[in-house]
Amino acid sequence: MKTTTISLPPTLELKLDLTDEQFWQLCHDNSDLKFERTATGELIIMSPTGSTTGERNADLIYQLKAWSRQNNLGKVFDSNTGFTLPNGADRSPDASWVQQERWDAL
Repeated sequence: MKTTTISLPPTLELKLDLTDEQFWQLCHDNSDLKFERTATGELIIMSPTGSTTGERNADLIYQLKAWSRQNNLGKVFDSNTGFTLPNGADRSPDASWVQQERWDAL
């Protein structure tokens, strides 16, 4: 089999009709890639961030976690955590915080 390298835009969107289980399996089987899904089912393949963005995100996570620990109000997650939003989209924000009461209700 011949391998070919192609150039893709930083964010590539594909429209696929995947169930939640199929989407999870796709992410699991391709753990070296980062996928998100829009509310309309478009699959987004995210490119890695650069060093400036990575440093900024690390600082944001650090500050958010420090605030959360100090106030004991919820849970903090990094960009590897996927969330299914009320509109059906599956996203992995750079940083996220979930109120403890909401987390406990899950």
